[in-house]
Amino acid sequence: MCSTCRSYKPPGSHHCRICDRCVSRMDHHCPWMNNCIGASNTKSFILFLVYTWIASAFALLIFGFNYFLCRDEQCEFGLLVHLVRFMTVICVFSLLFTSSMLSNITYGIMTGMGTIDRIKARASYPSPDEHPLTLQDIFGIGLRMTWLLPTDPLFADYDRVLGYSMPQRLLREGGDNNSIS
Repeated sequence: MCSTCRSYKPPGSHHCRICDRCVSRMDHHCPWMNNCIGASNTKSFILFLVYTWIASAFALLIFGFNYFLCRDEQCEFGLLVHLVRFMTVICVFSLLFTSSMLSNITYGIMTGMGTIDRIKARASYPSPDEHPLTLQDIFGIGLRMTWLLPTDPLFADYDRVLGYSMPQRLLREGGDNNSIS
């Protein structure tokens, strides 16, 4: 039971002060997405980071090619050289930041502990009983080629992944606990 919102609190969930609600398998509150990263949107967050990393790396390659390797007179930047340098710095910092966030979320998937759980565990030094998350618990049971597409994942057992059952879903699906047979 959550002491703040007075509702059922699934295992691994936390109450977010910013969103003012409990989030199942909460990792952190993301200011980029203006939402909490939890069981239902971890895939969206990972794809957001991957797409940002790819865009930053691509832009950095283009800036580097145009700035360092182009020897023609058409490649003269003139006054734009400062803008290119500034954009290169932005790309480098974006690449470093998204790399660190990707490594953080990957570590969380491999250990089964979210960022908040790791901070609390570090403060109290318990031995974690968490198990690694499967990729199907994040990306769903669809074709693997759809894992890189920004679509909602389909889970074999929503109750197990989210940690709770929704009465509306159970009634809609005929009262069984498995959403996909």
